[in-house]
Amino acid sequence: MGLMDFIKKQFIDILQWTEPDDGTLSWRFPMRDMEIQYGASLTVRESQMAVFVNEGKVADVFGPGMYKLTTQTMPVLTYLKNWDKLFESPFKSDLYFFSTRQQIDQRWGTPQPITIRDKDFGAVRLRAFGNYAYSMVDPKLFHTKISGTRDVYTAAELEPQLRGMFLQHISDAIAQSGVPFLDLAANQIEFAHALSAAIQPSFEAIGLKLEAVTVQNLSLPEELQKILDQKIGMGMVGNDMGKFMQYQTGQAIPEMAKAAGTGGGGVAGDAMGLGAGIAMGQVLAQNLQQGLQSGAANTAAQAAASAAATVKPDDVMATLEKLGELKAKGILTQEEFDAKKAELLKKLV
Repeated sequence: MGLMDFIKKQFIDILQWTEPDDGTLSWRFPMRDMEIQYGASLTVRESQMAVFVNEGKVADVFGPGMYKLTTQTMPVLTYLKNWDKLFESPFKSDLYFFSTRQQIDQRWGTPQPITIRDKDFGAVRLRAFGNYAYSMVDPKLFHTKISGTRDVYTAAELEPQLRGMFLQHISDAIAQSGVPFLDLAANQIEFAHALSAAIQPSFEAIGLKLEAVTVQNLSLPEELQKILDQKIGMGMVGNDMGKFMQYQTGQAIPEMAKAAGTGGGGVAGDAMGLGAGIAMGQVLAQNLQQGLQSGAANTAAQAAASAAATVKPDDVMATLEKLGELKAKGILTQEEFDAKKAELLKKLV
């Protein structure tokens, strides 16, 4: 190197980073046409870590503190350069600062409903959203996996990938927890813990730590919510056929009134299709009440004969078809359907 070139070259004796409040995760110290002075001062603040990269390889990692850069404080870099003696001249390396403070109020959510398997309802589609916080714990791993040689890498650039991790692991979190959807919806803290446990390994794989996860909402799409409401109503009715028919009547009357007011025939036709089942339910309920009040075997036999004479096979088939539709929609379980089917078929014997 000529004397003039040496004079023109600039040397760095203070290395530090005043971290901006813009979500910067990684910042490369400007080194163009400059070398680091032997014995220079490196300041790493409490919310930072610093990484020296020499010839494409991570050499040394520094935590919070103030360092005087010598062969004693940079043993790995000294080894990589393979110097035979203590270096006392300026040296050239890339220096990256990393923010280790928590990145808070990061948002996650399901843009579209996702399908999960639930032990109560089978396959259901749900929506969920909340927020989370994370911090960097392994800048060397983050540098090699994510930020690389970028001058600046921000949390906003990383956010789409992290949000994708949440979407990928929601189903896993519910499956691993073994908790039914209704219990998860009622206890969002438990779901947040399950979700955090499922996602944590993915964060650790890129040098991050998931600090907190909150669930602000967990719900079903509107059409499934209606079915859930019907399921809850049927749960209150139980296996009582009389109450079941009363419940179906109560569900059908508003729709029939609406159809009658608008002149529509579709809903009204469906509701009237329930007529046979409703009539049969009333007969069954009346006969059951008579049998309970009399307490006599003879009266019970007469009630059964009356039911058999009154209930037509076509009515039974119509009611069974309706029950089959309720089972297909998830309102009735297989066990409930079988119980009601057996009870109806007995009336034909």
